[in-house]
Amino acid sequence: MIVHPQFDPIAVQLGPLAIRWYGLMYLAAFMAFFLLGRHRLRQPLHAQRAGMAPSDLEDLLFFGVLGVVLGGRLGYVLFYKPAYYLQHPLEALAIWQGGMAFHGGLLGVIAATWLYCRMRQRDFWAVMDFVAPLVPIGLAAGRLGNFINGELWGRPSSLPWAVVFPQAGDTLARHPSQIYQFLGEGLLLFALLWWYSSRPRPRGAVAGMFLVGYAVLRFAAEFAREPDAFLGTVALGLTMGQLLCLPMLAFGAWLLLRGRGDV
Repeated sequence: MIVHPQFDPIAVQLGPLAIRWYGLMYLAAFMAFFLLGRHRLRQPLHAQRAGMAPSDLEDLLFFGVLGVVLGGRLGYVLFYKPAYYLQHPLEALAIWQGGMAFHGGLLGVIAATWLYCRMRQRDFWAVMDFVAPLVPIGLAAGRLGNFINGELWGRPSSLPWAVVFPQAGDTLARHPSQIYQFLGEGLLLFALLWWYSSRPRPRGAVAGMFLVGYAVLRFAAEFAREPDAFLGTVALGLTMGQLLCLPMLAFGAWLLLRGRGDV
């Protein structure tokens, strides 16, 4: 039986300042975005299609950070606990208490990128195609942070690599679903998008592949992940995460199909 190591959620303590592992994972995600983006902008294919120079990357990252934080929090409030935050509206601002949603963060990044493109007169879909392959490594870092914190654990399992998460309040061995998502939505999706974007594709196709790839991998991983205790399954035995993946899948497939044959 494997028992979760119970890592200290605080990575570094500097007097009254506590730096948490999850915060470091966010930092790693933003650094990966920046470094991978710099690498891609040194390649004429990506720089020309996105219409960007290395000096543009800092501004794009700034807009992206705002989109992730504001969208992720707003998505959690609206998708997962709307009734609670309607009664406690001020707590919606308490990000330090936890509660972020990927699908909300995605919508936030899309909105922030649209605003960036409007202000800088860039082609929205060309920039989204540039951004999409830079995201999965950040998602991998986030799932690693979930595992370190011992949160978002999986459903009970008898597999030899199942893990006991004391935070679950029981001694059941469970799927390490955070690691599944780290490998799937993180590393596997990164490899897929890096390969897919290595040659010219129709406008919006790389972004569409991201949506389809994430939706399929997240939908599958949710079968191993324990549903949120306060929400459970929502409809047809599906979790909220799975339901939110369905419009992602549909829109991503539309993006792929609409540009088929065009480059």
